[in-house]
Amino acid sequence: MTPAADAAAVVRVKLVVAYDGRPFRGWQSQAGGGAVQDFLETALSRVCDGRRVPVHGAGRTDAGVHACGQVAHADLPAAVVATRFANDGARLAAALNAHLPAAIRIVQAVCIKQNAAIHWHARFSAREKWYRYRLWHAPSLHPLEVGRAWHVPGTLDFDALRAAAARLVGTHDFAPFAARRGRNSTAEPASTVRALRRVAVRRGPGPLVTLDFVGDGFLYRQVRLCTGSLVRVAQGKAPLEWIERLLAGRAGKTSFAAPAEGLYLMRVRY
Repeated sequence: MTPAADAAAVVRVKLVVAYDGRPFRGWQSQAGGGAVQDFLETALSRVCDGRRVPVHGAGRTDAGVHACGQVAHADLPAAVVATRFANDGARLAAALNAHLPAAIRIVQAVCIKQNAAIHWHARFSAREKWYRYRLWHAPSLHPLEVGRAWHVPGTLDFDALRAAAARLVGTHDFAPFAARRGRNSTAEPASTVRALRRVAVRRGPGPLVTLDFVGDGFLYRQVRLCTGSLVRVAQGKAPLEWIERLLAGRAGKTSFAAPAEGLYLMRVRY
């Protein structure tokens, strides 16, 4: 089969995925299974008569991290999409959800036109990502927030928190706010410069505090390390100038990472 004929034989499907990260080993496929990507590929195989269908995500999330709007794509046999689902993304999403655990849901599936499929990629076409971190600022953690928010009791200086958050906005080398994936990882980025367009701090309702991070891309554990460092300033354990010194490369690397369970990938924009 020629490359042109092979391209015409598949339909690229955009999947918007939501998941509760607690039961899974993160997004990235694991040798022993148990990652969100593993479950998606199994579900796709089942609706495609046992064929292996690789899934490509917009980005990785760690174990315990949640998603409301993770985006992925997969190339499905055009004949299956046409005959079994009538090229209807809603029907495909329903079929996939029937084969997925309740903690993972396809909230939208879109069949991209075949002549545009090679131009759109879940990861490389992404222009902006929005992460939200949730804090619970109260003496005790509400039981319905267990595994969904970071419990931060005690005093928090919200003026200091907002001032520190404002320092992160802009284009910086965020290497001091990034972790390595592992000694043998081949996924380290060529550049650690990223543009944060917005870091917004909001209080309420009740004890809930949210930090929204919007940027063109994020390094490994960047949001969690930024959040942990901002909270350290708000608790009075580090001065505001510490954030500036980190960004300038004059204070080494921060090691104060917020727990995974408070982090949510909200949306990927293209």
